[in-house]
Amino acid sequence: MFQVDSAFLATSHVLGDLGLSQVRLHDDARYPWILLIPRVEAARELEDLSRTDLAILTDEVLAAGRAVRALGVQVEKLNVAALGNVTPQLHVHVVGRRVGDAAWPNPVWARGDTEPYGAEPLARTLAAAKAALGL
Repeated sequence: MFQVDSAFLATSHVLGDLGLSQVRLHDDARYPWILLIPRVEAARELEDLSRTDLAILTDEVLAAGRAVRALGVQVEKLNVAALGNVTPQLHVHVVGRRVGDAAWPNPVWARGDTEPYGAEPLARTLAAAKAALGL
């Protein structure tokens, strides 16, 4: 049975489900950041997906990119990554980047302290992301 790794439960907020993936907002207000977690039991790598699921995930990455751009923060570059070094469950990060952001031009991982969303900004960001994703 598919379950989201507890690390994601502690560091992100659920937005809903797309065709393949659970979609979550990463709880770091410094960056517009969406996570896609394919609902495929025991998947750790992209190669664990069928060709059909891989195509669906690609479409979901594109939709997540559009949603990241709709979150009200200027995005100059989308960073898309499926790392899994810390949390091995297959997941894809879609992060909006801009010159001068907290980590620019370096990767966002392990750069400074996370800045969780406050209640009102979180509600606005969740609503905007859901609307952009049709959730």
